[in-house]
Amino acid sequence: MIDTVLVVAGLALAAVVLLPFWVEHRRPKMDDQARVEAPGHFAELSQGITHYRWYGGETGPVVVCVHGLTTPSFVWDPLARRLALIGFRVLVYDLFGRGYSDRPAGEQEDAFFVRQLEDLLADQRLTDDITLFGYSMGGAIAAAFAARHPERLRQLVLIAPAGFGGFPTGFVRTIRDHSPVGDWLALTLFPRRHRQAATALARTNPLQAEAAHGQAAQLDWKGFIPAVLSSLRHMLRDDLEREHRKLAREDLHILAIWATEDDVIPLSGMGRLTQWNRAAVQTQVAGANHWLPLTHPDEIVDAFKDGME
Repeated sequence: MIDTVLVVAGLALAAVVLLPFWVEHRRPKMDDQARVEAPGHFAELSQGITHYRWYGGETGPVVVCVHGLTTPSFVWDPLARRLALIGFRVLVYDLFGRGYSDRPAGEQEDAFFVRQLEDLLADQRLTDDITLFGYSMGGAIAAAFAARHPERLRQLVLIAPAGFGGFPTGFVRTIRDHSPVGDWLALTLFPRRHRQAATALARTNPLQAEAAHGQAAQLDWKGFIPAVLSSLRHMLRDDLEREHRKLAREDLHILAIWATEDDVIPLSGMGRLTQWNRAAVQTQVAGANHWLPLTHPDEIVDAFKDGME
């Protein structure tokens, strides 16, 4: 009798442990069929297919935008439209593991994301004189790219950027730092937290309901949660002091735009950037939280024009 109870208990425990991994395995893949109605275009790059879109006319200075950890390139839509109206050509794209781009294997470290950007720029025949925008984790990716290729950039614009410490904290830090338990926790608990964040965006900003829906829908696809977890463990593991000190020596114009009510990226990053690069221009968007590319695009454009090289 006791043996039977132990066997049943063991099977139940195994089911609890394995169920999140089975659910992830059963999610649909991002493939050609899933991309049928996707806007924009696709580039076959060395690490996989990348989804991208252009805003603006055939001529004009080029802006390239790198999004963050969990929100695909649609996070740039309000800002990209406004930049196009003032004469810029704007390229946005989905990082691997997000949106309509592939989910390639490999550690999502700085070299992984820099290579994707290098490949996309080569595919689009963009060589230099680029204004590079980076938001959240995209700010860390943009800084890593800039440190490798300062000669290719006109300027670097960082919006609520990661790479200055203070992120992640709490649950997100737990899943980052405690493998393999963190993998199970990510697959089990992260979806609910992710949906809650999307719901809060729609509730507080009704005009962004479509974006909130797109944010929550990322969970429907195989590879999204593992991509987020890999980025936390690699791209977002360390600060970018070395890169920013190098950029200070390169004399590249840098504008950093922070949100005063950001509960993801702390404002302490302003002080650290000042320590690493005193020439960097910094400003804050009053009343904005971490969703500021969606909720405060006009203020970002104003800050960009005021601080533009």
